[in-house]
Amino acid sequence: MKRFTKLLILALSFFVLSVSMSACTPKKHSDWRPNDLVTDVTSDSLYVSKVENLPEDFILGMDASCVPSLEAGGVKYYDHAGNEKDVYQILAENGVNYIRVRIWNDPFDAGGNGYGGGNCDIDNAVEIGKRAAEYGMKLLVNFHYSDFWADPAKQMVPKAWKGMSIDAKSEALYQYTKDCLHKLVDAGVDVGMVQVGNETNGAMCGESSSSLNGWKKITQLLNAGAKAVREVCPNALVAVHFANPEKVTNYESYSKNLDYYQVDYDVFASSYYPFWHGTLDNLSEVLSKIATTYGKKVMVAETSYAFTAEDTDFYGNTIGEGGGIVKDYPFTVQGQANLVRNVIDTMVNKTTNAIGVFYWEGTWISSGGENYEENLALWEKHGSGWASSYAKEYDPDDAGQWYGGCSVDNQAFFDAEGHALESLKVFALVREGNVVENKADAIEDVNLIFDLNGDIALPTTVNAVMSDNSKKEIPVQWHNVDIEAMKAGGVAKYTIKGTAGGMSATCYVSMVEYNFLENWSFEEVETGWTATAIGKFDELKIEDKVTDSLTGTKHYHFWGAGVNVVEFTLEQTVKNLKSGKYNYTISTMGGDGGETEIYAYVKIGGEIVYKADTAITVYNEWHTVTIEGIEYTEGDTIAVGIYVKCAGPNAWGKIDDAMLNSVK
Repeated sequence: MKRFTKLLILALSFFVLSVSMSACTPKKHSDWRPNDLVTDVTSDSLYVSKVENLPEDFILGMDASCVPSLEAGGVKYYDHAGNEKDVYQILAENGVNYIRVRIWNDPFDAGGNGYGGGNCDIDNAVEIGKRAAEYGMKLLVNFHYSDFWADPAKQMVPKAWKGMSIDAKSEALYQYTKDCLHKLVDAGVDVGMVQVGNETNGAMCGESSSSLNGWKKITQLLNAGAKAVREVCPNALVAVHFANPEKVTNYESYSKNLDYYQVDYDVFASSYYPFWHGTLDNLSEVLSKIATTYGKKVMVAETSYAFTAEDTDFYGNTIGEGGGIVKDYPFTVQGQANLVRNVIDTMVNKTTNAIGVFYWEGTWISSGGENYEENLALWEKHGSGWASSYAKEYDPDDAGQWYGGCSVDNQAFFDAEGHALESLKVFALVREGNVVENKADAIEDVNLIFDLNGDIALPTTVNAVMSDNSKKEIPVQWHNVDIEAMKAGGVAKYTIKGTAGGMSATCYVSMVEYNFLENWSFEEVETGWTATAIGKFDELKIEDKVTDSLTGTKHYHFWGAGVNVVEFTLEQTVKNLKSGKYNYTISTMGGDGGETEIYAYVKIGGEIVYKADTAITVYNEWHTVTIEGIEYTEGDTIAVGIYVKCAGPNAWGKIDDAMLNSVK
């Protein structure tokens, strides 16, 4: 009897092991291959350079989480021939082999009204996963562990887990992850990867690295999610996800903490939006170092780019014209394809252990109304905008105030009517390349800064951006330029339009007062300024990031991970100044400063004679301080600067537009 019992237990053990090992294998179509539906993708107009050494199993993925909510509001999708089809079939036919779908715990209020953003609960993920599987695509399951958006600025705990201890929350997260994965597996979804957390930059599920034992708690949650994945889907990869690779020391800190606390994961994933996140060379260097140091796979979990600056849903776009972002590619179909191709090439040929690239929400287009009011009704009813008014109960400070439509419709791979753009073909064409006529695609924007009292001369040539993203200088004709009016208009910014090669050209001009400071907007590396670090913090440098600059593309940047470590001065000695009265102005923005002491100052004869307090508060809220009526006598030494001291952990900030102007 004992021997029979042992044999029975052994048999049951093998049965359980067999079920577990096949848990994330589809129930049918076991012979699926990622590219079965890709047949003879060609283009007469899209220039695509071949990505050499591209592995057959390299992930070419698409986040398409909002599709069901859009379709509920009447959106339809069409292939390149104009045939209405399931959008997931269209994606597969164009070389996409993985679908990424986000999951929120409970994105609904007590009345069952959705928060928006696709109302992405597990049921939404199951529907998408089944459709993806039907067309041979695997699923990346993206758990946010929140009831709504989780990103570097927001990592809110789900309603049901609020007030839990870290141990109770970890157990709830583990059980929730298991339950969701079982639902996907039971539906026949091919789960190839599971992402535990979304852009968890030092925070996750209500826990923060700035609090006591913060990283210990965050990594405990990550391990709880990973444990569930290993049990339900042992063949699936476990990914962690962070953002802002341009902040190199941050990524070094994240990966070090993951290793120190022994987080069980396979893939270190990064967001990479070229208009925010620095260069591709930096991305490859940062990820390669992590891959080499810790023996991990790496990938891009999110990237995107605009094919147009136009808004199609009456809500406005995240990125558009205006000179406010890094624009390495034109806002064209070709420019969008070039970005995707270059990100893939960087990961394949320049990055160690890279396994894939995911494009973010390439199917999120307008919800179909003829005006704002019609669209608002659809966003509210189906959750097809980024947030509905119902989200205010969970996220009152952001969604509660700014709820509305889609701000990335100009970054999709479909036009406003749902027709596939030619750029969607890039996922298939990168494998062999598609060389067509290399012609001018758009004109590169021009950014100029002029002194009100100096000469103003607009350029006679501009760069045409070619199909292969190279540049060719061509003549330009500017329209309706009134130099005298610009001089008389004082400090101001102007947008000047022109024509070059039959295409529209744009010149952004900033008119400024005569400034006695060198390198006043920090456009030249290290020229004129002396930075003196008093504390032992992490970063103090000129940063090239137009989105964080007040004027031009650069600014002075600082950041410190520890407590009471940020302290420095940034100073310039002014030369050849004549006797008279002057005003000194400097601008700052930043955050997480805690208790701060920040002031602008003027030294005469080596002593601080004038000073004025300023501050850092939150991102993109600039504080400009002016010291007026500075009396200076020729022959004295004079220096201007700023002193910064921050107590808070992860204190950071930007300094820009230092001005020393004469007073008449």
